[in-house]
Amino acid sequence: MFMSRRALILENLALRHQLHVLQRSRRKPSLSRADRGLWVLLSRLWNGWRNALVLVQPDTVVRWHRKGFRLYWRWKSRKPGRPKVPREVRDLIRRMSRENPGWGAPKIHGELLKLGIDIGETSVAKYMVKPTKPRPQTWMTFLRNHTKNMVSIDFFTVPTATFRILYVFVILAHDRRKVIHFNVTDSPSAEWTGRQLIQAFPWDTAPKYLLRDRDSIYGAEFQRAAYNLGIEQVRISRRSPWQNPFVERVIGSIRRE
Repeated sequence: MFMSRRALILENLALRHQLHVLQRSRRKPSLSRADRGLWVLLSRLWNGWRNALVLVQPDTVVRWHRKGFRLYWRWKSRKPGRPKVPREVRDLIRRMSRENPGWGAPKIHGELLKLGIDIGETSVAKYMVKPTKPRPQTWMTFLRNHTKNMVSIDFFTVPTATFRILYVFVILAHDRRKVIHFNVTDSPSAEWTGRQLIQAFPWDTAPKYLLRDRDSIYGAEFQRAAYNLGIEQVRISRRSPWQNPFVERVIGSIRRE
């Protein structure tokens, strides 16, 4: 009774429109683009449009409105963009970069300007032939390539029946996955570890590479012993035991068995 004539007319239009959609739809009501545009317009002109909406949720109408807003501003803010570079110029840039590997984008850009070809330096860099770099060697490839000349070392702890902690030092050969030396101590030091290295490789039996972690136990005395034996130390990354997989697997087997 207290609705204005304008609101009553708009509500009548909204309800009649929904009845029309239901009459023309067989199974599921479907709204065309014109129907969506009408509801977007009603949402802008009428505050009570949510109460008269039955076919879809009000959030759906708001989503239609936002989509139309984006399409409108996309059409309004369209720009022509950069001019397309002719195919002949693109082929010329690739040829110059391929035949002159030491030339960069500024050099090729300057040569093109001398030829009367007006093009930006960024466009030259875009169409240059990218140099193909050799794929770097992976860590597992390094381990496989030097299997015969590499050993791994590591410590693991063993608790005793009297609640003491013993430290077991293990040296593993990569070629046969064989433990070639081990020893046990309750107070490991760099000097003791270096002496174990000397005992494991007498005379000329020292390997070329030694794989280890970054534990502080491998101090100056150990490094001096490895240097005197002609062994090159390969240290794994910090907190990366997977880079020393073979000796870690052996230690795991010792603990389980």
